[in-house]
Amino acid sequence: MNLNQQIDQLSSFLQRHERVLVLTGAGLSTASGIPDYRDKDGVRRGRNPIQGPDFRKSEAVRRRYWARSMAGYPTLAGAAPNAGHRALAELEAAGRIHAIITQNVDGLHTAAGSRRLIELHGNIHGVLCLECRAVHPRSEIQDWLAQANPSLVPTGPAGEVVPEARPDGDAEVELDEFQDFQLPVCAACGGVLQPDVIFFGDNIPPQRTADALQWADEADAVLVVGSSLMVFSGFRFAKLAAQANKPIAAINLGKTRADDLIGLKVEASAVEVLPLLL
Repeated sequence: MNLNQQIDQLSSFLQRHERVLVLTGAGLSTASGIPDYRDKDGVRRGRNPIQGPDFRKSEAVRRRYWARSMAGYPTLAGAAPNAGHRALAELEAAGRIHAIITQNVDGLHTAAGSRRLIELHGNIHGVLCLECRAVHPRSEIQDWLAQANPSLVPTGPAGEVVPEARPDGDAEVELDEFQDFQLPVCAACGGVLQPDVIFFGDNIPPQRTADALQWADEADAVLVVGSSLMVFSGFRFAKLAAQANKPIAAINLGKTRADDLIGLKVEASAVEVLPLLL
């Protein structure tokens, strides 16, 4: 079956079901210049991610995180929605899809105009104080970091710091010494700051989980876009749909954890496929 035939089938899939829940992952944002977490076999790239409990209990871990985040954040800050994000927003506005649950933290769905959206793992553009719970714009924290740590300001291909960005705003950058790195603190109370995202080892807030599960229950079909579903927080929605005998389709380059549950799979770029569904 060629791509045009597969797209025709996807179009029919959307027409047959009134409440399609779309689940998106990092593969949707690669065309916006944000790298994917995994290769086509679903194997995670790079070093192991920082664990939430380690971040909160260890100042050394926080220094490592914020130094790397300072290097990697400009990639996310400069990213713009791509044709896939815009197509999903238009499909929602046209009533062709019911809602979107995204595993991404890049904020690009909102920037594209999606409204019925749950950011399952949070949003990297906010920073939460663990003491007073104030939320600060990540851009303001970036400015503070740059002023306090001028030697680590990303300088591009010709400079000293050449980070390999990660999809969560982190970066693969090696530094000999972290102890001199100046950590940001809450401007309101001086408390510890953490990006407003769900770290590995942490749980999604109960209300957000409840809302997402309600949307999954309301849905009559699921469309997976750009996700390997290797992380259980995403895979659970495919598993729940299969248990309820709801059809599942996917647009994804490479293997997914739910391949045996997916009835229609298009192995192509979401940026190529989604605009054609309009």
